[in-house]
Amino acid sequence: MKLSNLNIKKINFNDIDKNYSGQDILMKLGELYQYESGIYGYGNIWTKLERNVENIIIEELDKVGAIQVEFPKLQPKSIWEKSNRWDLYTKDNDIMFNISNNLGEYGLAPTAEECATIFGANRLTSYKNLPAIYYQIGEKFRKEIRTRGYLFRPRTFVMLDAYSFDKNEEGMNNSYKLMHQAYLNIFNRLGINIIPTVSDNGTMGGNISEEFQAITNLGEDIILYDEKNNIGLNKEVLDFSNKDDYLKQLGINDLSNMKEYHAVELGNNFQLGTKYSNSMKLFYKDEKGQDQPYYMGCYGIGLGRIIATIIENNVLKENDKIKGFSLPLAIAPYKIQIIYKEDKKDIANELYNKLNEANIKSILDDRTDFSIGNKIKDAYALGTPYLAIIGDKFDGKELEIEETKTGEHFNIDINEIITFFKR
Repeated sequence: MKLSNLNIKKINFNDIDKNYSGQDILMKLGELYQYESGIYGYGNIWTKLERNVENIIIEELDKVGAIQVEFPKLQPKSIWEKSNRWDLYTKDNDIMFNISNNLGEYGLAPTAEECATIFGANRLTSYKNLPAIYYQIGEKFRKEIRTRGYLFRPRTFVMLDAYSFDKNEEGMNNSYKLMHQAYLNIFNRLGINIIPTVSDNGTMGGNISEEFQAITNLGEDIILYDEKNNIGLNKEVLDFSNKDDYLKQLGINDLSNMKEYHAVELGNNFQLGTKYSNSMKLFYKDEKGQDQPYYMGCYGIGLGRIIATIIENNVLKENDKIKGFSLPLAIAPYKIQIIYKEDKKDIANELYNKLNEANIKSILDDRTDFSIGNKIKDAYALGTPYLAIIGDKFDGKELEIEETKTGEHFNIDINEIITFFKR
């Protein structure tokens, strides 16, 4: 990508939000745009980063045999009435955006258990069709009264949601364990240190649920974590009347080994049991031809929160001042940014074309009204893991490379740059 095509705004790094620095940089560049509180438009950097995260999720879920589908975002009231959740979501908890017109009443999807159950029951008519897991990645809508932290708690957001269907409780447990491991694989590939914690079932129903928490000072959750035994617990559970059930589930007899951490929830899994198949009267035929309820699980990952966490956890500072952020190489939409003096333009263009031909995504800072010093300063605002600086020191062979995360500089033969990134 040529940077002149991106039309980023010039920003003042002294005027960056100290709490949510990475996202605020993108806001000030124009790469995030807030239409109103909690509703955003996404620029090139965020969108391509989101695609890379999506691809990792898709690859890991495909490995466990999950099937990608898509459910409607506009959902009729009638299907929510079948599960007895319409009033819960539109009145009691007032979570769902709902629409009423001459065609009827509809809700903008905050989740999709009802749609998934109907979709599954239409295809999984016999015990021979089970087990099955369906997943989608798409936008969700929730009436958050108090939005915060940009994409940490907005009103519209992109989410992975998956739904498993099994014949019995044992099968449901197996699907749950399968998805648990798939989630750990996803977060490991994303470079996020995740802690699975026992949590509240909330409005989803069912018996067992877990959150996938990432420790960060920006998180609004407080978790208790036993590092030695790798056991986590959302602190809110201690306020529940049935807290002993949760502690027993984890085998916790003593809380003294558990330390408090601020964390952000990036994923949540639920064992739903037969809540939806029974309430919606949707069944499969068993070996004897009898109707039986599906045992279901549901699984969610917030892509916006993941990206926000990655960006905020990789903010760069110099002398306690914000200077940008640096994305992990594995998911960065652009791996290297090329900065050059005007008399080295031909060399820079040749390098840029060579990288593109090798499918190594790069940014060429081709803006003509900026000095090389200003270009270097702006480079940290785009999260690129590496910079190639073609200035007065360039001898025609050795490229000066900077790893933006560490600030380390090293030289590499310009003819070896493809090999460097492939390796």
